[in-house]
Amino acid sequence: HLSPSPPCSSGFSRAPFPLTAHSLPPSPSPLSASLQYEQLSRVVLNKKLPSESDIEKYAQDNLNIHKKGIFRKKFSIRDMLSWSKDPIRKPMLVLSDKSLKKDAVEMFKLVQIYMSDRKAKLGMSLNSVALEICNYGYSKPALRDELYIQICRQTTENPRRESLRRGWELLAICLSFFPPSPKFQTYLDSYMNRHRDPNFDFPEVGKWPIHVQVSHYASVACKRLERGGEGGKRPPRKPTLEEIDQVRLQIFRPSMFGSTLQEVMALQKERFPHYKLPWIQTTLSDEVLRLQGAQTEGIFRVSADVDEVMSMKMQLDRWERPTDWTDAHTPASLLKLWYRELYEPLIPDTMYNECIQHHDNPIRAIQIVDSLPDINRLVLSYLVRFLQIFARSEVVQQTKMDASNLAMVIAPNCLRCMSHDPRIIFDNARKEMAFMRTLIQYLDTNYIEGVV
Repeated sequence: HLSPSPPCSSGFSRAPFPLTAHSLPPSPSPLSASLQYEQLSRVVLNKKLPSESDIEKYAQDNLNIHKKGIFRKKFSIRDMLSWSKDPIRKPMLVLSDKSLKKDAVEMFKLVQIYMSDRKAKLGMSLNSVALEICNYGYSKPALRDELYIQICRQTTENPRRESLRRGWELLAICLSFFPPSPKFQTYLDSYMNRHRDPNFDFPEVGKWPIHVQVSHYASVACKRLERGGEGGKRPPRKPTLEEIDQVRLQIFRPSMFGSTLQEVMALQKERFPHYKLPWIQTTLSDEVLRLQGAQTEGIFRVSADVDEVMSMKMQLDRWERPTDWTDAHTPASLLKLWYRELYEPLIPDTMYNECIQHHDNPIRAIQIVDSLPDINRLVLSYLVRFLQIFARSEVVQQTKMDASNLAMVIAPNCLRCMSHDPRIIFDNARKEMAFMRTLIQYLDTNYIEGVV
């Protein structure tokens, strides 16, 4: 049986994240701790796949082989891909830039600190260390593969349960902000997939033994890589302390932000089995109206306080209905953010060109809406009906936001131009706005009345 982790003495300060997060109950598994570690952490080196994407194949071709001892004996590939309590003296991968070499060595120390394998400096927290690590990867793309191979190493043959858990946690966190290079992506994906077991997909996995947790971490990390790596739609993003905290929590409590509509509906199914629309969409829309958004000048155009938006976002991700807010701009800004962060845009990419082509044709625009997948059609129709409230002349007199202004601020959250040509992006922005204005003016949304 696995016993709960002993109190950590790594030197982390208590805020903003407790060091004993996800403490585990004794394992119900009959396997001893040593057998569990052997099964789990040796799998990367012993379970060979008939594939060119094995991380060992990558290591043979790319590792910067280290030497040890007075005779400068070379480390084996296995040694260099296995957990180490010691720091490294040079990067694991070949780096030509001298400053990057120094950064790589310091980054490995931070990985060890995060995983509780190295004593932290006074004042450090898990979030601050993770932020420092992620800033290396975000700001210096040449270090990204180095970071990921370091984490792969420290999660292989790791004899410490809490260290192993934190290593996988760190991997999932980093993949929320930046991917590896396309060259390394298949190797990293292969490494993570070899630690997944679909039989371990059940509720409250965070309370289960470490080998079960690692399978869950690996699944989350694979999904984040799929969406943020080559072929994905999520661009790299600059990490912040708040975002670090959020993406860690979302490993075990998925967010309604950044998901697909289908995933959002699946998340709410147990709580709201009869809802046909996303709870978060209707809740935020109601909140805008409750806070007199229809009488607020610049609604949807004026930005809200960033801290208040983030606080409301966290509240909603806990399935708590907002009640203590006073500024209509806060739910309005968060509602736009939810639409904008949908992994698949509200109007699918496959229909984007059709929308641009018929941006000023009411009949064709309505036909496009009718041809959308059911959930997209319902969500878009609810949004348009909501905007039609604000397009009424008596409301526009107070908000100064007519149909054109509303379309201008909402269109970028519903349609995504796939081109990187600035001229096309600029020209299409006008047509995206015209398409949304056409819907606000002409789409019959009476059928959505009373639908939740």
